[in-house]
Amino acid sequence: MAKNPTSERLKTMKKNSRGHRFRNGNRILKYGLIGFGRNIWLSVTATLVMTLTLTLLFTTVAASVVLSSTADAMRDKIDITVYFKPGTSELELSSMATTMKADENVREVDTATSEEEYNKFIQETTNDGNKELLATLEDEQMKEIMLSSMQATMRIKVYDATDLGSVKNIVSTNKDFLKNLDDNKEPTYDTNDTAIDTIASWAAIARNGGLILSVVFLIISILVIFNTIRMAIYSRSEEIYMEKLVGANNSFVRGPFLVEAMLCGAIAGLLSGMVGITGINLLAPGLARYEISVSVVTDFMNTPLHMVYIFIALVLVGMLIALLSSRLAVRKYLRKI
Repeated sequence: MAKNPTSERLKTMKKNSRGHRFRNGNRILKYGLIGFGRNIWLSVTATLVMTLTLTLLFTTVAASVVLSSTADAMRDKIDITVYFKPGTSELELSSMATTMKADENVREVDTATSEEEYNKFIQETTNDGNKELLATLEDEQMKEIMLSSMQATMRIKVYDATDLGSVKNIVSTNKDFLKNLDDNKEPTYDTNDTAIDTIASWAAIARNGGLILSVVFLIISILVIFNTIRMAIYSRSEEIYMEKLVGANNSFVRGPFLVEAMLCGAIAGLLSGMVGITGINLLAPGLARYEISVSVVTDFMNTPLHMVYIFIALVLVGMLIALLSSRLAVRKYLRKI
């Protein structure tokens, strides 16, 4: 009994389609690119929504790092200043500094006698160019009055500005400190605490708020890509039916739609990287004027290798989101046929 030629050809085509993966891969890529161009307006919409999502994610991470670094920088600049009676000797200041340096939380201690503080004030006045005040201060009689009223100081830098218990304990219990402390001026333990706490709270708000917005736009992106692929599938349903008739498997049918979606994600990753990096670089000078530590981000992202890493990361995230949402759309359709 003669075999059916049509049946034989279909078997051969089916065998070839499964056997030549490289050729099938090229076809899948080709059909995916064609599909992207065919549904250009839908593709552009999906790409723009994905770009907004990735830009928000990038901005959230950058803002969180910038604000956290700013709070840390402000903590690092804190000087706990202890004031001593005018005329406290350099020897006594040195002895008290040695006692303070023994504390594990103390990073650095600087002391200044009344005369050294007077000389600093003279230098600051000179730098400001106030000649009348400078002439008054350099008068011998005024100098004596200033020295008799100007406190000696100890400026202390610590590792952890939120844990000053040991420093306060030394100041309030050590006999040398108690003997020389100026009763008219309290040590400055709480300088900038409010500002630091405010910036730290901003960092938390930026991180949490940004993540919430990112999740919202992520869901929107998934829905947009899902529906974009669904519409593309329905517009090419007859083509898919013909492909199935000639033996195409689900992987071959699914492939072009996955390529189309991942192309949207890849373009969105590139666009969001350009928008994010450009935007931060434009804002950096203005933020720096307000002592916002934006350099920690700009220095990192403007390094060529790091910039490549940022683009790769955004592209991969965009492609992953697109892949998951498009697979869901295609899988749901393939179950019906």
